[in-house]
Amino acid sequence: MNALAQLKEFDEASYGDRAAQYSQLHTYYDEKYKIGWFLMDGAPRPCFTPTLLNELSDYLTTVKVELDETNDQKYDYLVVGSKVDGVFNLGGDLDLFMSLIKDGNRDALLKYAVHCVDILYANMFHFDADVTTVSLIQGDALGGGFEASLSSNLIIAERGVKMGLPEVIFNLFPGMGAYSILSRKVGPAQAEKMIMSGKLYTAEELYEMGAIDILAEKGEGELALYKYIKNARRSPNSFKAMAKVKDICNPISYEELVSIANVWADAALNLTPKDLKMMTRLVSRQNSKSA
Repeated sequence: MNALAQLKEFDEASYGDRAAQYSQLHTYYDEKYKIGWFLMDGAPRPCFTPTLLNELSDYLTTVKVELDETNDQKYDYLVVGSKVDGVFNLGGDLDLFMSLIKDGNRDALLKYAVHCVDILYANMFHFDADVTTVSLIQGDALGGGFEASLSSNLIIAERGVKMGLPEVIFNLFPGMGAYSILSRKVGPAQAEKMIMSGKLYTAEELYEMGAIDILAEKGEGELALYKYIKNARRSPNSFKAMAKVKDICNPISYEELVSIANVWADAALNLTPKDLKMMTRLVSRQNSKSA
């Protein structure tokens, strides 16, 4: 039985009071392989709602405490995935954005963006611990959902899933890490092209570009992860050393991400009624995917 199947049968109450309180996040600990699974289930749409962001922060703070208490021994991997069939995550909470933009509430827009940056940055640098963060993409990852997936140390995507940054459709840009990460993975010119085109890419295309690490067959994402873990256990010193090398060679500062988030908040307030109308249409599409 794979890890996600185990999760579906697992009684969430047995995680303890904290985990039982989560309404948009499902967590599971695989003791044998020392994996912390956390699966997103945003509602009413599979996007980064404030509730989901808060629950992600709470869970990951708990994991960090456990890592500190066990001298990095409890977890080797932290895997983010989704409980929504066909969707990894559809990105920012556009309904919330529209409300804040109409109110001219820059502070709240920036607060939301920085909250996303905080989670993304910690995930990118594996919580200052000797762990590997993993994105398991088994459904569409759009906008902020794609940004979030890119922040993991290891990105596994199944064939056929679509990923991309459609923000340009409503005259905005992905302001919470996309350019910073993609420019280091595929080069600045290609990163800008991906952002400004709004094009959706298949997992196959992104694998060829080098934006994702492992291309799995449909329905075999978990299997690909366990194969990777098996290989890593054969040469643990090599894998751990390379993880440190990548941190050194591809630095992204927290200040860089927050500065871009500020540009995003200002740009959001410049959207026109026509842009907001397009955003409304995309919210309707998110609702249909959720249904």
